[in-house]
Amino acid sequence: MKAAVMTGIREMSIIEKEIPKPKPDEVLVQIQAVGICGSDLHYYAEGRIGDFVVEPPFILGHEASGVVVEVGSDVRHLKTGDRVALEPGKTCGRCAFCRSGRYNLCPDVAFFATPPVDGVFQEYVAHEAALCFKLPEPVDAISGALIEPLSVGFHAVRQGEAHIGQSAVIFGSGCIGLSVLLALRSIGVYNVTVVDILDNRLDKAKQLGARQVINGKETDVLAALSEITEGQGFDLAFETAGLELTTRQAMSAVKKGAVIVLIGYSASGEMNLKMSLALDKELTFKTVFRYRHLYPVAISAVACGLADVSRLVTHYYDFHEIKRAMDESLDHKDQIVKAVVRF
Repeated sequence: MKAAVMTGIREMSIIEKEIPKPKPDEVLVQIQAVGICGSDLHYYAEGRIGDFVVEPPFILGHEASGVVVEVGSDVRHLKTGDRVALEPGKTCGRCAFCRSGRYNLCPDVAFFATPPVDGVFQEYVAHEAALCFKLPEPVDAISGALIEPLSVGFHAVRQGEAHIGQSAVIFGSGCIGLSVLLALRSIGVYNVTVVDILDNRLDKAKQLGARQVINGKETDVLAALSEITEGQGFDLAFETAGLELTTRQAMSAVKKGAVIVLIGYSASGEMNLKMSLALDKELTFKTVFRYRHLYPVAISAVACGLADVSRLVTHYYDFHEIKRAMDESLDHKDQIVKAVVRF
């Protein structure tokens, strides 16, 4: 089979390697579509994210869907020909976090494309069957690949305890910010404002149902947000850009007693925030690390027409174009919102 291997900073080659053999509790999946994530781009451009350092050769990609072509001897719920979305993180199943159901916090997780675990920019992947979720007929391969970021959006919405009738502001309208928007709208939260500095992303947010969009380069963000809420502030804020500036803006833009959900990673990992404001407002901060128990929810939302995640995609590439896909996703963020590689 063919696999796309990162061989250095912004260097990638397509190589031949053996097709893996599934273990008794695994299935072999022929990959059909993989979304390019911001973490893939960080690794590709910088060779690391925090303490996770790429040691080439390394295979990127973790947002995947495909077709089951071989079934392990212990697998009963899947069969050859089933179309599946692959949840990328295999956890230990034994630690306190796994046993309590918060498996996304497992310290021993093996996650696609998080060093040293190879990802799914390859034609076939053997994966634990329990982490392969069957896709109903309305959900195509592209939407199946994007169940992963949509699950992040649903986890953020759950962390914020969002509910119908609330107002929300999202800072950042990349794939994750837009996934939060889709998740909010699917549960009946329609009064959503999105802030970004790229018009193409704000246009996409508007297409996906944002009631208002604000370009932070052209507008006084806090003045505009105050006008939208008539000085009352928002019930919820979601910060997906990972910036100190937008986190400070979120703290100012929400009302007293509000919830702020932090999703984006800052470049340094540190922020200086005005905690006196947080105390005066009695703000609640929630954070997001991936997701848990949400692939079935996200798949159902897509299948029922509540979250058309395929509309996030602005650019498609074939597998042999994968280096161009990575380079253009890095260099043309003013044009590309979400790119997907098709096999």
